[in-house]
Amino acid sequence: MGMMSEFKEFAVKGNVVDMAVGIIIGAAFGKIVSSFVGGVVMPPIGVLIGGVNFADLGYVIQEAVGEAPAVIINYGSFIQALIDFTIIAFAIFIAVKAINSVKKKEEAAPSAPPEPSKEELLLTEIRDLLKQQK
Repeated sequence: MGMMSEFKEFAVKGNVVDMAVGIIIGAAFGKIVSSFVGGVVMPPIGVLIGGVNFADLGYVIQEAVGEAPAVIINYGSFIQALIDFTIIAFAIFIAVKAINSVKKKEEAAPSAPPEPSKEELLLTEIRDLLKQQK
């Protein structure tokens, strides 16, 4: 089996397609959450702690000298990324929990045993008749 045919077999499996869709939706969800945190969550928090813009928070290690830019540790953007991560992780946790509860309900509901086939019914009648003759 050639490498291309192996790759084709791998790529068309359902799990790979499902994973690709999940990654694309996850990336889009991450952008939505980042926009939400940056535009909706962080401004009120900044106002509550004294009118601070988190994007501007940073520690200057070295001032700008001539044409060399300043060296700054931007911890404000790090805080914002932590909040983004927390919201995304919580949303994924809720989604996984919901999916698991649906799976548990499906597993908990016992399915009715299948009806016996005609052959099984006939064999059961024969067995019962043989027991009666003894």
